[in-house]
Amino acid sequence: METIRKPFQGVRNIIVFNWHFYFGAAVLTLFLSCAHFIFESIPLAYFLIPAGFICIMVLVSLLVSTYIYDLSGLYSLNWIDRLSIGQPDTVINVNAGFDETTPLLISRYSEATFQVLDFYDPEKHTEVSIKRARRSYPPMPGTLKISTAQIPLEDESTDVIFAILSAHEIRNDLERIGFFKELHRILKRDGRIIITEHLRDLPNLLAYTLGFFHFHSKKTWRYTFVKANLQLSEEIKITPFLTTFVVQHA
Repeated sequence: METIRKPFQGVRNIIVFNWHFYFGAAVLTLFLSCAHFIFESIPLAYFLIPAGFICIMVLVSLLVSTYIYDLSGLYSLNWIDRLSIGQPDTVINVNAGFDETTPLLISRYSEATFQVLDFYDPEKHTEVSIKRARRSYPPMPGTLKISTAQIPLEDESTDVIFAILSAHEIRNDLERIGFFKELHRILKRDGRIIITEHLRDLPNLLAYTLGFFHFHSKKTWRYTFVKANLQLSEEIKITPFLTTFVVQHA
């Protein structure tokens, strides 16, 4: 599994898919560094301090992202061994238009029947980074295009459902709850749903500053599970910045 990903693929993808953010930060830093020559009456520190803060903010976010996506073992999937899910016969992997994990999961569960679900909707999920990621990583052959409101699979037909760094793209609470109700419907009575996400918490605030608002809080996830009639059975930390929830039928 280790050979499927290229060295530093994670942080390189982040830069490529979000280059507009880094370009904007570079332009703003350059402007602040030169602004003293235009506004000579304003002390130099008033420009250099925010410029330095921007540089530190960007550097920290990239270093943390390198740790999470390239050095932490997230994509080795060894953390799954800490979960009580056994060896499933049927596995689903859910993505939001960008799928890096299916080849890894197929390698791990080579004997299982595998299905990939893609709920990406350009009308609802409008972030430009997803569009760029989708161009770089087209959907795998056999990927089933779905909506968050309806999954065209039979009731109680799946042992394990993975949603790794994808479900947070459903920004609307009601839409997200409805989607998890659909996952609940297709999940076998003894099945499990594994959700891995950044949380809107202190470690991610320190790592990504305002970017942490893109994540959902633990309270929001727990509320989603309860409303979808799902019970939280396990919760682990893969890194200080990533949390995995395991839910099942309530």
